[in-house]
Amino acid sequence: MPRSTAPVAGQHQDVSAGRDAPVDGHVMVRQARPPGRSRLWSALSVIVATIGLGPTGLRAADASIDALRHQLAVGAPLNTTLSYLQAGNPTAPRLILVHGTPGSASGWSDYLTNPPPGTDVVALDRPGFGDSGPEGAVTSLEAQAAAVYALFPTDGRRVVLLGHSLGGPIVARVAADHPDRVAAVVLLAASLDPGLEEINPMQWVGTWAAVRWALPRAIRNANAELIALKPELESLARLLPKITAPVLIVHGTKDDLVPVANVPFMQAGLTGARCVKTELLEGQNHFLPWNSTGVVRQAIAWALGTPC
Repeated sequence: MPRSTAPVAGQHQDVSAGRDAPVDGHVMVRQARPPGRSRLWSALSVIVATIGLGPTGLRAADASIDALRHQLAVGAPLNTTLSYLQAGNPTAPRLILVHGTPGSASGWSDYLTNPPPGTDVVALDRPGFGDSGPEGAVTSLEAQAAAVYALFPTDGRRVVLLGHSLGGPIVARVAADHPDRVAAVVLLAASLDPGLEEINPMQWVGTWAAVRWALPRAIRNANAELIALKPELESLARLLPKITAPVLIVHGTKDDLVPVANVPFMQAGLTGARCVKTELLEGQNHFLPWNSTGVVRQAIAWALGTPC
């Protein structure tokens, strides 16, 4: 079973060129323009894009995106209504895009208004965000994964999953819970290593009642998810070997929100995967769905093809 593990001399499938490229280790490293953003500005940027004030949000407000919106009532463990966007060919292989925290389905607008060829693209507002219920945070990865699974085709088609940031552990949980239904997984700037999770003291201030209810819902629920994340990732770590689908890890080397140090943890834990490929984007930050769209689309093409 070909895998990317500890750095040793070898080959890696270059998903951008469709050929084997010699590299130092089983990791493909791309050169990218350094992001040049501070940690604070990076965090503020993702919040601005999420609530619709930045370019991504402006595109998401377009009527063409609103026309793609659907709702689905789901039962236990959520017992709420999910909102999702769907585009492409409804009979083609399904690609489900899962956003991080905070976030919403509209953050994937570029991939919905111009779907990858031959795909049925679904992007959901995760529980607690966008137009999905409930009002409060759903901090359980198992429950979040159940929301994603609710959007699987009823005809039994297998699904390609792509998760960005906190969406990464969620799609990993789906793939572990339903290995027979998942064709491939793309972990994009994903946060899976519980040992790297730290809580800033200011996050506890955000839990005070007077402060919590003054915060926008997306920020309030994101804070709750991040505070609860470490034990959730510890539980997920025990399930990673259950993932049998091919996995592609894509991460920026200058990601200051989810450190690239997550990558070795993922490589070591995915022992049951058919293959594990890694692509590091040299000098790139956390915002890969928006600043590395070409790489993301090539990753999707790899996952939809015959990965290994």
